[in-house]
Amino acid sequence: MTKNIYLDCHAGIAGDMLLSALVDLGADTNYIEQQLQQLPLSNFKLNFSIQNKQGIQATTLSIDFEEGHHHRKASDIFQIIKQSTLPKRVKQRSLDIFEIIAQAEAKIHGMPIEDVHFHEVGAMDSIIDIIGGCLALESLDIDKIYASPIPTGNGKINIAHGIYPVPAPATAEILKGIPLASFDVNSELTTPTGAGFIKALVSDICALPAITMEHIGYGGGTKDFDFPNVLRVIQYTETKRTPSQVQVLECQIDDMTPEMLGFFIEQVIDDGALDAYYTPVTMKKSRPAIQLTVLCSVEHAQYFENYILRHTTSLGLRSFAVHRTILQRQFQKIHTKYGEISVKLGIFQDQIIKAKPEFEDVKNAALQSDEPFLNVYNHIQNEIKNHIMIH
Repeated sequence: MTKNIYLDCHAGIAGDMLLSALVDLGADTNYIEQQLQQLPLSNFKLNFSIQNKQGIQATTLSIDFEEGHHHRKASDIFQIIKQSTLPKRVKQRSLDIFEIIAQAEAKIHGMPIEDVHFHEVGAMDSIIDIIGGCLALESLDIDKIYASPIPTGNGKINIAHGIYPVPAPATAEILKGIPLASFDVNSELTTPTGAGFIKALVSDICALPAITMEHIGYGGGTKDFDFPNVLRVIQYTETKRTPSQVQVLECQIDDMTPEMLGFFIEQVIDDGALDAYYTPVTMKKSRPAIQLTVLCSVEHAQYFENYILRHTTSLGLRSFAVHRTILQRQFQKIHTKYGEISVKLGIFQDQIIKAKPEFEDVKNAALQSDEPFLNVYNHIQNEIKNHIMIH
């Protein structure tokens, strides 16, 4: 089972709203602050309080810290995180978010990513909101994050560079490829930090799944409107099939050798594609060819579209999102006369309905025992039936 959360971003999302909502959900504030205090930052204090936002009691955050007057580069923040003693998953999630924000800023301002900088106050806010949010996720042991479409608001805001349109340029850059929600509010609803969380950590943008809600937290924003300015976070445990979306990329190829095609499949899967395969097809003028199909997550579609165009002879491709439904998967080790074998389990409504030994384990067992693969496989299948209750 995996612990998941759904971000109901009806009023947008900002870093402090997410951190506050996770604390409202039950994240340990002492753990968060103790971990943050180990970083080489100016003295600060997190102040969580309860406020009423148009009838909803929500947790809000204010931060007391010493203001500085120098700039801190994105590269400095990367080093702070990498050299810290933060938990591994917190480090990776934090780096992913800062990387996305820094890439957006670098593109907007036309500079290398290592030269992107934040004012000291902005850097403190960002570091605390982002790393604090990732620590809160770790405190709650959250595995996957889903979210509603994102409203950005409209109008104009006054920032360091002048009067800019909403969404701010960095926010718009980050949210490319992310489904947006229409909400006619003359204000900034989603900040670059909030957008960074969505782009880096959210597995899918979708309507609220068919789930059983276990806990709900509310994080309040700093502004007051005639609607509740809150981020609602819903926690649930995934114990059954969950529908999601994947991107399908396709093209036909008739001028690559089998060696080239085999190498491409190995490389694209090693690079993170969910799956890749070839299908024999007949093209115009009765030419035999293959159809390449690559499956990837929706948020990585652009990357793999470019990957196919760079590493194959195709001059174009088709790309479309499809719904995918999968069983919950777990792994379990069983002891056999060939040693320990890993078994992949398919689980539906808390019951194991499928169990299959990992191919590499069976292959290694056959090689080490010098027995036919089929004999080893059948023996392990019998052992699975003895060790695992399959419904």
